[in-house]
Amino acid sequence: MMVAIIIKSSRELELMRRAGKATGRVLDILAKSVKAGIKTRELDRIASEEAANQGGKPTFKGYQGFPACVCVSINNEIVHGIPGERVIKEGDIVSLDFGLEIDGFQGDTAVTVAVGDVTPAADDLIRVTRDSLAAGISAARRGCKIGDISAEIQQYVESRGYSVVREYTGHGIGRDMHEDPQVPNFGQAGTGQLLKRGMTLALEPMVTAGGWRTRLGNDHWVVYTADGSLAAHFEHTIAITDGEAEILTAV
Repeated sequence: MMVAIIIKSSRELELMRRAGKATGRVLDILAKSVKAGIKTRELDRIASEEAANQGGKPTFKGYQGFPACVCVSINNEIVHGIPGERVIKEGDIVSLDFGLEIDGFQGDTAVTVAVGDVTPAADDLIRVTRDSLAAGISAARRGCKIGDISAEIQQYVESRGYSVVREYTGHGIGRDMHEDPQVPNFGQAGTGQLLKRGMTLALEPMVTAGGWRTRLGNDHWVVYTADGSLAAHFEHTIAITDGEAEILTAV
């Protein structure tokens, strides 16, 4: 069954640009704040403060009961890590996922940061995940289909010996954080929804150094790799145009 596609008007796209740019600014500040010795709750404090500075409200806090402004996921944690007393260490890789609402519109973006000297394997995982997002964005063109994005991400990741997480996907975004359609990070080219000008999507490959299966932590929030392997996560909010997709959360 086909899902409804939400096409944004010119006015709505302008508001999405504002929300996206502000979201990207906050994430950039958070990424630069990650260092050995910092507690993850300090990153949440920074997220809250910088969101206010941008004139927005953190979307994640209170969303389905999530208790923080930013997801901070470390090493074998894929997504939805809850900030707290945990201290970030040299050699960790830290995934930050942040959403911001401004004037009723949403931005959503994520990045994985290397803390100091990480292993070559960890560094390569981060690079491949970042580049897989770029590959997915390159396939996000009017007249193509959701499956073209999915297949491009999957092919890029798997051709380099990594796995894409399958239980969690990208998504439409606009007035709501999660809108139709879903955008899986795996799939078959030429399938799924037709991409139309004015669609806004959050693409977010989550990539593991091992298998693609996951497990949910005891807190019912943090998602781990089932085999304990490292994971990385990158995300941008984009708009479909008449040419290359516009990256709304780019700084």
